[in-house]
Amino acid sequence: MSTAAATCVIIDNNEIDLYLLEHLVRLTKELRLVSSFTDAHEALRFLQTHTGIDVLLLDVEMPGLSGLDIMRQLGQPHPAVIIVSSHRDYALDAFDLHVADYLLKPVEYPRLQEAIRQLRPVASPELVPHTLPEAEAEPGSHDLFVKVNNRLVRLDFKEVLYIEAMSTYSVLVTARQKFIVHYTLKRIAERLPFAYFRRVHRSYIVNTRLIDCIEDNVLTLAGHEVPLAKSYQDELLHSLRSL
Repeated sequence: MSTAAATCVIIDNNEIDLYLLEHLVRLTKELRLVSSFTDAHEALRFLQTHTGIDVLLLDVEMPGLSGLDIMRQLGQPHPAVIIVSSHRDYALDAFDLHVADYLLKPVEYPRLQEAIRQLRPVASPELVPHTLPEAEAEPGSHDLFVKVNNRLVRLDFKEVLYIEAMSTYSVLVTARQKFIVHYTLKRIAERLPFAYFRRVHRSYIVNTRLIDCIEDNVLTLAGHEVPLAKSYQDELLHSLRSL
């Protein structure tokens, strides 16, 4: 995004939520509201015939055409998409479609500002992603606090199989569940104090203690498959022999 106000379109079939988003956008000097829609089909036609839209605030659950369906039908290039949803269940599918951010309703103004700042290629220190919060723990502890949806959650990293990068987010995967955290993989790698976590791909860090097998440049951990990039292969194999 440039220093000029970015053009913005909002799509949300809930009129109250739409009104709130319009209000927040008008408060945001970095954004200029072009149009807003409650009808998903009408909005898609608009986006397909109007170029120059920078940012799209997009709901997911809408009758007839979901927000994810809209993304799949948008041509390239398309606006930076910020999903705005009442449910976190769609986050993984959304990041597979390379959304810029994922906001939960009701949207708070500071959180929207953060999402917009992340779109701007600025090197200001205040825009650097937050570091991974660490828990004060006894020696030998494998627990850390991670920030999940504005809550600090204690997580036993012995149970984390791997960490996957998704845009400005990362997904921490255990055998039972997934945690989506608002930190880049690079920042997590810098803060993780556990030597048994190793980068194996530009998009993956794995728990080497939980690797079941390695075959054809693929790691298997509790039934999950993770790619092993050639550039990381020798270092990983050396570390495994050293355990």
